[in-house]
Amino acid sequence: MQLSAAGMDLLKKSEGFRNCVYMDVAGFPTIGYGHRLLHPESFSNGIDEPQAANLLASDVRDAEQAVERLVKVTLTQGQFDALVDFCFNLGAGRLASSTLLKDLNCGRYDDAAEQLLLWDHAGGEENAGLKARREAEAVLWGKRRARQQAA
Repeated sequence: MQLSAAGMDLLKKSEGFRNCVYMDVAGFPTIGYGHRLLHPESFSNGIDEPQAANLLASDVRDAEQAVERLVKVTLTQGQFDALVDFCFNLGAGRLASSTLLKDLNCGRYDDAAEQLLLWDHAGGEENAGLKARREAEAVLWGKRRARQQAA
């Protein structure tokens, strides 16, 4: 599977584009669409949008591969998109060790969706941007639409 246009839209909207290095909410040097700098990357002159798009494509491929490797159950496109966005944002290691993944791989899709929503903290405090991102992932997952229809 590959990240859909809806998944890419969420990712780009959540990350935003920055042409200069900045510190993300967790304190990591970042540039473009949420690309975490790796040694020896520096981008001292900044980057333009096409360069950022190339970095994004590579980072998304890594997140897609992590989801494919870690998830052992069938996913809808929306579930896949939500998990790729989650991995892009938090890293494959966080998904690998999460209750979210354990629930998902046991076929407890609704429980996994609820776990997704818990990942809205940075520095021990709820973060409005992360909360909005997790809610948007839940919409991609399909959980929020189902709740709204049941209400």
